[in-house]
Amino acid sequence: MNDAPKLRRGWTTGACATAAAKAALAGLWGGAVPREVEIVLPRGERPVFAVAGGRVGDGWAEAAVVKDAGDDPDVTHGATIVVRVAASDGGVVFRAGDGVGTVTKPGLPIAVGEPAINPVPRAMLDEVVAEAAAEYGQRPDIEIIVSVPGGAALAAKTWNPRLGIEGGLSILGTTGIVRPFSCAAWIASIHRGIDVAAASGLTHVAGCTGATSERVVQALHGLPDHAMLDMGDFAGGMLKYLRRHPIARVTIGGGVGKLAKLGQGAMDLHSGRSQADFAGLSDWSGTDLTGCNTVLEAVTRVPRLAERIGAEARRAVLGVIDAEVDVVVIDRAGEVLTHAR
Repeated sequence: MNDAPKLRRGWTTGACATAAAKAALAGLWGGAVPREVEIVLPRGERPVFAVAGGRVGDGWAEAAVVKDAGDDPDVTHGATIVVRVAASDGGVVFRAGDGVGTVTKPGLPIAVGEPAINPVPRAMLDEVVAEAAAEYGQRPDIEIIVSVPGGAALAAKTWNPRLGIEGGLSILGTTGIVRPFSCAAWIASIHRGIDVAAASGLTHVAGCTGATSERVVQALHGLPDHAMLDMGDFAGGMLKYLRRHPIARVTIGGGVGKLAKLGQGAMDLHSGRSQADFAGLSDWSGTDLTGCNTVLEAVTRVPRLAERIGAEARRAVLGVIDAEVDVVVIDRAGEVLTHAR
């Protein structure tokens, strides 16, 4: 019986912006910002959001919602999403306020120069404008300015700078719901990184398991920041997307432990979801390594094993993608143990 507490889900920045916009529209057209609002998510769920504050001015209104990411370790948990609305010259117009980024590189689902408000949140905002316009007998011609106070500092902790989103955060979400530790946002960022690299004309990208291997690989090949994909443990998520959206040359970098698991067929390299097979390592090395506690210990005992790990990891990658592939295997200090080419 599993007695672990159920993790609490939360709401995306896109859902929070939609709720704030609905409250602000009530202030603009109805005269008062409500204390809570209900919105409809893409899959039909109807959550209620508390409104953290609102103001009504001459021809404008704004409202705020504090993001609750549930039990997910989301960098934007607790951030305040502020939406100001005012009449536009025609249709719904989106603007980036303080702390919301602007797209500067091609390859993302939003055009260069546009505020980093993703397509699903834009569709949700369009819908609440249409609903509120019908309710209050107004034309759905609205400018929506989304702000996140402190968002620029938070964005530095995300992949936005590498993706060419400058000045702040992205307003994200495809379902409106944040599911704790679903890793969906991380994998989506890997995919967007590939899109940006391809649209920028890059022919060589690299995916690494951590910061040390990324530093080593970037220096080894002289790659720009936007060629470095934040693979982490999600080798499968990256490689499967590269299979559908190929790039000519791919480098994989990582420590011996994670790359040994990759070489043995694991595509999720997290320690809680895959383990190295020491019997298999024994076969690779011709030495009994079943008593070793770590792959690094096994490689220390049989140094030539590192070469086999690199070769097998490269073979596993080539089993998924058709590209020029090299694999850089490092130790904990960042020294290159082998470079499989």
